[in-house]
Amino acid sequence: MGPLAGLKLIELAGIGPGPLAAMMLGDMGADVIRVDRTRGTGSELDARFNVHGRSRRSIAVDLQKREGVEVVLRLAQTADGLMEPFRPGVAERLGVGPDACLAANPRLVYGRMTGWGQDGPLAKAAGHDINYIALTGLLHAIGPKNGKPVPPLNLVGDYGGGGMLLAFGMVCGLLEAQRSGKGQVVDAAMVDGAAVLFGSLFGLHAAGSWKDARGVNMLDGGAPYYDTYETKDGKFICIGSIEPQFYALLLEKTGLAGTELPPQNDRATWPQMKENVAAIFRTKTRDEWCAIMEGTDVCFAPVLSIAEAPKHPHAEARHAYVDVNGAPQPAPAPRFSRTREEFRRPAPKRGEHTEEVLSDAGLTPAEIKDLRAAGAIA
Repeated sequence: MGPLAGLKLIELAGIGPGPLAAMMLGDMGADVIRVDRTRGTGSELDARFNVHGRSRRSIAVDLQKREGVEVVLRLAQTADGLMEPFRPGVAERLGVGPDACLAANPRLVYGRMTGWGQDGPLAKAAGHDINYIALTGLLHAIGPKNGKPVPPLNLVGDYGGGGMLLAFGMVCGLLEAQRSGKGQVVDAAMVDGAAVLFGSLFGLHAAGSWKDARGVNMLDGGAPYYDTYETKDGKFICIGSIEPQFYALLLEKTGLAGTELPPQNDRATWPQMKENVAAIFRTKTRDEWCAIMEGTDVCFAPVLSIAEAPKHPHAEARHAYVDVNGAPQPAPAPRFSRTREEFRRPAPKRGEHTEEVLSDAGLTPAEIKDLRAAGAIA
C-alpha cells in the first residue's frame, strides 16, 4: 500500500545511516532485502529493540565466496536499487561495486553511504558522526557559552546528514531512472549532508547575523527566549518565543509583562534576562508550567525523557509510536492520505528469508542447495 510499493531494493548490511535509510524506504512500501553476513561478530539485537532494522527481509550471504557474489549480482538483475555502506573501494574488491552491478542491471540505482564521500584526502579514513560534523563547522556551534562543543548524539551526521540524505538520493535516482531507463551512482556522504543541514547558519554568518561562537546567538541558547529551563521539581521545559507576539505572550505568562524590560533582541542584556527568566521557571513544577503554557503560542514544551515521550497526549492522539511486543518504536513517517505508510514487520534475524528471497529471484531448490553446500549462503 505504501508509495514505494512495487520497488525492490538491496541493502548490503551496515550500521548507522544505511539501516535508517533502508527502514524509511521499507516503511514506505519498498521490498527491501538486507544482505547480511553468514557469520556475525556478536549477539543480535532483539527484533523488538532493533528499530532501524525493521521493514525488510534478510538473506545471509558470504561475499568472500565467488558464489556469494554471484547471488548478489543475481538479485541486482531484478532490483531497482542497491545500497552499500563500505569505505571507497571495498565494494569493488568484493565484486559488488557499481560497475559490476550496473553491468548486471543498467537501470539500477546504486547508493553509496560513507562518512567522507567517495573522493578527497579523507575518503578512505575511518570516522564517526562526531568527526564528520566537526569538519563542517556544525559541532563548533553546539554547546554552552565558554564551554566545549557538545556532540548532539549521532543524529546530525549519521542520521540527518547520512541516512536521510541516502534515502532522499535513492528516491531521486529511482524517479529519474523511470524516465530515462538508466541507472546511476548516488554518492551520499555524511559530511555533505551535515553541511546541507547547517546551510542556513552559513547564510546568517555571512550576513553578519550569526556570531561564530557558542551560546551567544538566537538559536544556540544565547537568547533568553530560546532555551531550556529547570523547574521547581528538577525537570526541564523549553521555550522558543522568537516572534514578537510570541515573546509578548511569554512575558504575560511569566508575569513579566508591564515591567520595565530591555528590547527583546538587545544582546547585551540577554545574560541578565536569562537569569530573571530562569528564576521564574524555578518557582513552579514542570506540570504546573504545562498547565499554564502548553498549547499556547508561547512556543512551549516540556522536555520529556525517552520513557515519557510515547505517553504524551499529543503522541498518543497521533499514534506516533507503535508497540512491538511491549517495546515502543517511532511509527513510520511521513504520513500519506492514500498510499499509506505502515509498520510492515519487525527486524528479521540474520538470513531469516534466505530461501524465500532466492526462490523469488528464480533460483531452483537445487541451486539453493548447492549454494548452501558451498557455504555461500546461510
